[in-house]
Amino acid sequence: MPLDCTVTTPEELVFEGAVESVTVPAADGEMGFLPRHAPLVGSLGFGELRVASGDGAKEAFFVNGGFVQVVDGRVTVLAVEAQAVADLDAESAKADLSELESSPPESGSSVEDREKYSRALSVARARLKISERG
Repeated sequence: MPLDCTVTTPEELVFEGAVESVTVPAADGEMGFLPRHAPLVGSLGFGELRVASGDGAKEAFFVNGGFVQVVDGRVTVLAVEAQAVADLDAESAKADLSELESSPPESGSSVEDREKYSRALSVARARLKISERG
């Protein structure tokens, strides 16, 4: 009995299919789902979302923020941002990280601005790491 899995953003449907397992980056670690998982709603963090089919096929996506819902054998990922790892460009990710690193918040910036910058830096580093792994 496979899971039905949907990964979507406000702009597009990124993935839809029957899978044996789903692993998502949660706000505070990773969560994995198998068939007959208990109902759940959780917050997504950023990082690699992985799906595995019964025939051994695996797909991976970079996600950043959103929610995951598990109910009645269906995993629904509503992500702010999601992209297939195969479509990530390491050079672009490296350039984005370099640009961020060269423009840190000014001294005296608000705590909120420093936290936003720190999160953006962490997301950019994760995107680069995942894109280099392919």
